[in-house]
Amino acid sequence: MFQASEIERLIVAGLHCEFLQIEGEDGTHFSGIVVSPEFDGKPRVRQHQLVYATLGKLMGNEIHALQLTTFTPGQWAELLKELG
Repeated sequence: MFQASEIERLIVAGLHCEFLQIEGEDGTHFSGIVVSPEFDGKPRVRQHQLVYATLGKLMGNEIHALQLTTFTPGQWAELLKELG
């Protein structure tokens, strides 16, 4: 069984993140928000692939599911501004 904090550690080790939050209580299904400048100019699918690549063979095995919401730093700043 995996902890959300371990997934965060693995993602940060392989991807520069300005903000990262992973949640999940059952040890196999997780959701998260990832903000990275490495997402600039990339379609959402490619952004998710970059995150999944940091987890390697754990995806689909120990980590059954990881639902992602990804943002570039500019998109994240705009969202935070809208939310006040």
